[in-house]
Amino acid sequence: MLIENIYNQIAEIEREIAILPEGSITKKKIKDKDYYYHRITRSGKRIENYVSFEQVPDLKEKIEKRKALEKKLRGLKRMLPKEEKGADRIAEKEPEYKTNVRTGRQLESQIAITRRYKKRECIRVLRDYIFGPAQDRVLIIYGLRRTGKTTMIRQILTELSPEEFKKAAFIQVTTGDSLADVDTDLRLLERNGFRYVFIDEVTLLEDFIEGAALFSDIYASSGMKIVLSGTDSLGFAFTREEQLYDRCILLHTTFIPYREFEEVLGVKGIDEYIRYGGTMSLGGINYNADTPFSDAKHAEEYIDTAIAKNIQHSLKAYQYGGHFRLLLDLYERGELTNVINRVVENINHSFTKSVIEKTFKSHDISVTAANLLRDREEPINIKEHLNLDEVTSGIMKMLDILNKEDQSMQIEEDHMIQIKEYLTMLDLIMEIDLESLPEVSKKGKLTVITQPGLRYALAEAIMESILLDEQFQELSARDRKRILDRLLSEIRGRMMEEIILLETRLASPDKKVFKLQFPIGEFDMVVCDTRELTCRIYEVKYSKEQVPEQFRHLNDDEKCSMTSHRYGDIAGKYVIYRGEPAECDGISYLNVEDYLKSLKQF
Repeated sequence: MLIENIYNQIAEIEREIAILPEGSITKKKIKDKDYYYHRITRSGKRIENYVSFEQVPDLKEKIEKRKALEKKLRGLKRMLPKEEKGADRIAEKEPEYKTNVRTGRQLESQIAITRRYKKRECIRVLRDYIFGPAQDRVLIIYGLRRTGKTTMIRQILTELSPEEFKKAAFIQVTTGDSLADVDTDLRLLERNGFRYVFIDEVTLLEDFIEGAALFSDIYASSGMKIVLSGTDSLGFAFTREEQLYDRCILLHTTFIPYREFEEVLGVKGIDEYIRYGGTMSLGGINYNADTPFSDAKHAEEYIDTAIAKNIQHSLKAYQYGGHFRLLLDLYERGELTNVINRVVENINHSFTKSVIEKTFKSHDISVTAANLLRDREEPINIKEHLNLDEVTSGIMKMLDILNKEDQSMQIEEDHMIQIKEYLTMLDLIMEIDLESLPEVSKKGKLTVITQPGLRYALAEAIMESILLDEQFQELSARDRKRILDRLLSEIRGRMMEEIILLETRLASPDKKVFKLQFPIGEFDMVVCDTRELTCRIYEVKYSKEQVPEQFRHLNDDEKCSMTSHRYGDIAGKYVIYRGEPAECDGISYLNVEDYLKSLKQF
């Protein structure tokens, strides 16, 4: 196993341990009644807190899980070479650090493998900071798990000259480290002439949020370049609002556009991006790792560990848990993941109480069923060939989705507002405007999931549940294939449209990008230049063929007249599809991969 993979596993396990309860459960009998207490030790002092009988099984399970992870962690650390453990440091040559500090040869061996990796475009922000003039600000690299944060740090280390590298140190924060420990090591590094310090998983420090100003006010202001990274993005967001206000530079890594997916990973094609896009963990030409979106089970685990626990850990650390507001009970009852999955599966990604309260029905199946029933050549009612109750039950089980009657607590509109707020801060969701004509006052929002692979993995759970249905298996092989192909095509088509809307919006900060709806029909995308008073209108089709039906709305005189009256002259009409570039009846056909690669995010 590569040393890098061991370090990654250690960091993930330590992060999970940090949010699990320690200690033990004790039982006392008082006046013939059993009372339970959660016993922990703090600074040599034993503390016992009362625990109700109903809480005991869940608390016990979490404590046992922590102990199992701690055992696994010890095993992984034993797999590190001696020089990586720091156990054989020579006192006269190396200072004794309180945290896991790597310099010199140890650091060189840690970063060696990344020399062959291609670099993400956002590394330019890190490069400008490291090689730019001294300033009293720190740089924060944050994003969801497996989006390239630690790799980027290792890559920038390879760009240092030999003399600069001698002045570089990497601190791997682990469970149990304190801000005081890191401060002690930074003072020691500063005295020994170190200028570049990279601190990974810094949000594991329980007192990080309250004391983060230390990094900018003491060390960065003295000329040291301090780079902080970690997966608890909310922790950084809270810190920016308080301790590091105006004293930090943020580098986001969660969103990975198609262009980078192809260039950095070496994996080509919109279908591959739809299926796996969102992380840097895909076996390809340039990287070699497993993807968390390989199936619904792994995607659900990613939502739970990388997103739900991210929210929980950051809120737990912030203001001693006081910022949890409404989500503490929801998380501790295991139902935060349920809410996130319900929203991701919802075709409109609506963050409303009604979405969670409705009896679950797969939107993907419903849309595909309606379209197959309207098929002009071979209409089929798939609901007659599916045991929908069984299929739906299978989907819910795979995705840990609950109906209202199965939820242990009432979910309110405020829960949804707060979850949406935090998912936005995590860069997992972004909003696209929905506008209407002729009803100009009718406006809405389309919430787009920025990690396509996450959305697609949930769609594959639907496929798997259908394939297990006995009633569905009674159809001919040809009909089964046609239904499943149509389902996948519908899902990929909607996802391709969202990808294009999202990336166009991010690449066009000086323009309005929105979806335009009419009483009948819509333009999948409009890009409006409000200064020039011009607009471009688009249809997005998951097809390789050119068919007049694809651009009937673009050539509709009434729709075009209303659009030009409202937004300015129409400067171009386009169909974005999977085929080759072409012109047809005044419509420009654009290849989707070429279009996405032409976009540059600012």
